[in-house]
Amino acid sequence: MRPLRNLRLRWPRWRWITQRPRLGRRHRGPAAALALLVLLLVWWFAGTERQTWPRDQVLAAIRHVESGDRDDVPDGDGGLAIGPYQIHRVYWQDAVAFAPELGGDYQDCRRRAYAERIVDAYMRRWVPGPWARGEAETIARVHNGGPNGAAKPKTDRYWAKVRARLP
Repeated sequence: MRPLRNLRLRWPRWRWITQRPRLGRRHRGPAAALALLVLLLVWWFAGTERQTWPRDQVLAAIRHVESGDRDDVPDGDGGLAIGPYQIHRVYWQDAVAFAPELGGDYQDCRRRAYAERIVDAYMRRWVPGPWARGEAETIARVHNGGPNGAAKPKTDRYWAKVRARLP
């Protein structure tokens, strides 16, 4: 009997490895690329919550939180905030300083149309990008907490209330 270590195989392993068909990019086909794209899209949108809305929907949600969506609403914050958006005098002054063409008087904030123009000017002054994109969280938190309201933890509860009113 011959010892096994002297036994030679007829088909060397290296030939089998080199003769396997190689799958290059052109052999994988478009199906693999499509599957990868679908997986990426599912991953991207799976955990994300909607963050932008049309401005009229954002304003309606804020108005509902501030005044129950009523136009004739009593003054809030101990008489310091007025109108359907509960606008404070300082808020109005910032908006009019930014857009003097608004004119009017602070008491005009009791009218919904004028108050919405004030909110528009205020947001264009302090958060123009989020206002243009309709980023509801930033808009709501700035409306409630001032120019730096988006970074203030105390505006989290207010945002939760507004978020509950958004579609």
